[in-house]
Amino acid sequence: MKKKKMVKNVFFFIILFNLYTNLIAISNSPINIFILAGQSNMAGRGGVIANIWDGIIPIESSPNPSIYRFNAGLEWEQANEPLHWDIDIRNNKTCGIGPGLAFANSILSRNPNLETVGLVPCAVGGTNISQWEKGSFLYNQMIRRTLAAAAAAGGGAIRGVLWYQGESDTKEKKDSELYKGKLKMFFINLRSDLQNPFLPIIQVALASGEGHYVKEIREAQFSVGSELANIRIVDAKGLPLNPDGLHLSTQAQVRLGEMLAQSFLNDLPLASPILISSALTKSIDFFLLSISLCILEPSYFQCARFWA
Repeated sequence: MKKKKMVKNVFFFIILFNLYTNLIAISNSPINIFILAGQSNMAGRGGVIANIWDGIIPIESSPNPSIYRFNAGLEWEQANEPLHWDIDIRNNKTCGIGPGLAFANSILSRNPNLETVGLVPCAVGGTNISQWEKGSFLYNQMIRRTLAAAAAAGGGAIRGVLWYQGESDTKEKKDSELYKGKLKMFFINLRSDLQNPFLPIIQVALASGEGHYVKEIREAQFSVGSELANIRIVDAKGLPLNPDGLHLSTQAQVRLGEMLAQSFLNDLPLASPILISSALTKSIDFFLLSISLCILEPSYFQCARFWA
């Protein structure tokens, strides 16, 4: 009888050990998460003319089995262009090529140790900086999607934020004057809510604008970049634009993605705190507690009852 009970205990221990080692493997090999936020040039309008996308996908933006995107349904799926097709949906705008996939392909080709990249699209066209303030719909949605993405991955390392916004704030002088303070507070709040005071942020300096205050917004962007730690600027000025004179062309978006990748790999640390889902943490805790009880009371029934 004792021998039979011992066999059951060993068998149950093996099951628990295998589960635990699988959980540890997940948490030690997290998906590398990047937040894509801002307005239309981050969402992507490459190849979009008269609100119609030409459907042309450059090789640099091709799908990759190691690159995922977090969709509007809060699920991970293989990333395909357009990345923001189900996120940037207001006013029936059409999404095209953005910098995200070119960025991801580029960092993986230059640093294979990253293994897996997860993109979290959050950009919405036509939005000004006030619409991204803490407590706003867009801000709350971005935080919610990011935390959900890390949890859904079974443990995710938030490696950085790619931020391209400001064109809508070039229309009014007052908006341009307030832009620096609002942008700075946005970065501070974002880092605070993601519990990483040094979260790498790469912002894109404007290539164009909807109004006459492009110069003022660009100056504010560079100023904030010099005042806060671990923020870099990639300058989009001079990149080719669509015929509308506002949105980056497909060629420009590919180039921008490569520039963002270069900045990330050269200037920003790769290590960020790993966000592990509550379910994963709970499972590991349960495992440790289960083993403790099994050692104190070597009864298969008690161990099984606790785990259940």
